[in-house]
Formats: sequence, structure tokens, C-alpha cells
Amino acid sequence: MNHWDKSSRSILFPGNTGHFPGDTLFDKIARAVCEAACLPRKELFEAWETAKRVRRLMRGGPVVELAAGHGLLSAILIILDDTTESATCVDIQQPPSHQTLLATLEKHWPRLEGRIRYVEGKIEDAEIPANALLASVHACGRLTDQVLELAMDHRSRVAVLPCCHDLETCDTGGLAGWMDGPMAVDATRAARLRQAGYRVKTARIPPEITPKNRLLLGWPE
Repeated sequence: MNHWDKSSRSILFPGNTGHFPGDTLFDKIARAVCEAACLPRKELFEAWETAKRVRRLMRGGPVVELAAGHGLLSAILIILDDTTESATCVDIQQPPSHQTLLATLEKHWPRLEGRIRYVEGKIEDAEIPANALLASVHACGRLTDQVLELAMDHRSRVAVLPCCHDLETCDTGGLAGWMDGPMAVDATRAARLRQAGYRVKTARIPPEITPKNRLLLGWPE
């Protein structure tokens, strides 16, 4: 396992379960993902490392996963915190991998049944229930800003792992003279949350999974 490339985009298959032999919750989730045979290795590690850091600080309430893709983050957030009653995955198009993955996870965690739904649509049109946690892993460029704006508009808790910083459309806050452009964008995002009355926490997931590993979390004070 130590020498296995966690950043690989290769699909996990049942033959990979030997890399996850333990009795930990992560190993159990990883074996289920291998069984589903539809998810890139990198995305398993990204979702797990993000979810466990989120749950250290924010629990309960519904989850809204934006730019959700396969929706693994939503499932792990519920598995880690059963007081989260439901999750809604939002993306422009639901990938076939979502239903395949969800069916496999429900087989191993029957309590997931009926608690995760998928809505096709734009981030800005998402319905946000009270006390929601808005979460997104690698919403590209301005999409991360849309997630943050939606959270601030609804005074929702939020967790984002940004990627693909577009320096033409993302605000660097005038900080690009002191730090590289993507860091300036993320620092400005954190400052905007604080200005909006949020408590802010920053973290990183392991860089061997992705170099775009800065996690930004916030909740209204």
C-alpha cells in the first residue's frame, strides 16, 4: 500500500481489494468501491481524506454535494455521521457511476438507502435546506467560488477542496505579488468567508493524492 500511487486515475476493480486488507472503516469503504468497479483510485482517497477532516469539525444536518460527480463524498459523510439524515448530489449531469457506486455501498451500509438523491442542474440553482453543509471536491475554477457564494447567501456551513484556479476569472485579492496565483485565490476565498462572518479553518489532504490539496472549511459564527 505504501508504494501504491494514490494519485492514479486508474479505475479500482475487485482485483484491487488486496490493497485494502484491514478492518478499518476506510478499508471497508475501499473494498466496496473496488467491488463497484467504476471509480478512479484518486477519487477514493480524495473523498475519504476530505470527509474525515470535515467530520472532525462539522456534524449533523443535511449535506449538499455540489459538482458532485459520482457522489462518494456524500456517502462517506453519512457513513461517518449517522445524524446526517440526507444528502443531495448536484451536478450538470448524473454519471452512470453514481447509481453503480451507490447500489454497492447500500449493500454494505443498508442505512444509506433512501438518504442520497441526485439532482441534475447548476450550482446556483441548488435548493439549500436549513442547517445544510455544502461540500465540493475539486469544483473547477469559478465553480468553487459559486459554492462559497451559495453558502454565504444561505448562511450554510461549507467545505471545498479547490482546483484548476483560473487566474482570469478568480479573484487573487491583489496578493499575487506576494504568493503564487492559486494560493492568492484561496487566501482571498478564506478572507471573504471571514468578512462574511464565518469562522474559517484551513487544512490539507496528503499531497501524494493531489497537489491541489488545500481544504477550506467555514461555518457562520
